Amino acid sequence: MKKILVVTLLYCSIATLSFGQEKAHQIYNKDGNKISYKTMLFKIKNADVVLFGENHNDPISHWLQLELTKSLHEKHGENLMLGAEMLEADNQVVLDEYLLGFSREKDFEKEAKIWPNHKTDYRPLLRFAKENDLHFVATNIPRRFANMVYRFGVDTLAYLPEASKQFIAPLPMAYDTSLHCYKEISIMAGGHGGENLPKSQAIKDATMAHLIHANMKEDTKFIHYHGSYHSKYYESIMWYLLQLNADLNIKTIEVVEQADVSEFDKELIGNADFFIVVDEDMCKTH
Repeated sequence: MKKILVVTLLYCSIATLSFGQEKAHQIYNKDGNKISYKTMLFKIKNADVVLFGENHNDPISHWLQLELTKSLHEKHGENLMLGAEMLEADNQVVLDEYLLGFSREKDFEKEAKIWPNHKTDYRPLLRFAKENDLHFVATNIPRRFANMVYRFGVDTLAYLPEASKQFIAPLPMAYDTSLHCYKEISIMAGGHGGENLPKSQAIKDATMAHLIHANMKEDTKFIHYHGSYHSKYYESIMWYLLQLNADLNIKTIEVVEQADVSEFDKELIGNADFFIVVDEDMCKTH
């Protein structure tokens, strides 16, 4: 699988270079200054939680996720813990059985609700966790519950069976209407769905934060993979994590696309600690 990812990246890079772009991506710090991967790693390596906001179909995102995970593992060893939006909390048992060697990879992928791009983009992360005996947390709320919030409102979750509530952040859910991330969702939707739409996003963020925090131990360093919107503006997952522990040292990464990776869009300042700017012509994984 690693060979497939490398070949995909090589093909994409050649395609980009053929049109005159010197590189397919560039890393910037929170002030919009160019930095190297080594500099980003130095600034990030001691964080309690790294929130890696990807573009789901971007091969650069997935390659750097794996590389950063390897680098953090070199630093923290067995204290490193992984987690992802792409796996739902009610699949944790199936995931644990695979990671502990009780079930085969193909059995896990058959039974879990994996994403269409799992085999190219997320399987390498799971394999790395398995090979190095690292715990991997399925952090996302089961999608049926998020859909329930959108259709009937967040208060409906209180009527679920107690066994179902273990896969959801504790209720009632904290919700701050002033957060830019949720106001932006309402604006983009043109008011469609009312408050249920941003709250269906918030219950995902709250659950991911809850499961990150619940699985961490005193020496744990956690890297979490999710769509960039789930940590943009230092809100969403990060906001909920800080409600649980205001002392957490959290670093955020946002992946964005631009026509020219050598020029930083200053309007992005304030969104994250680090930006991985990818050529907008980069081919997609799905």
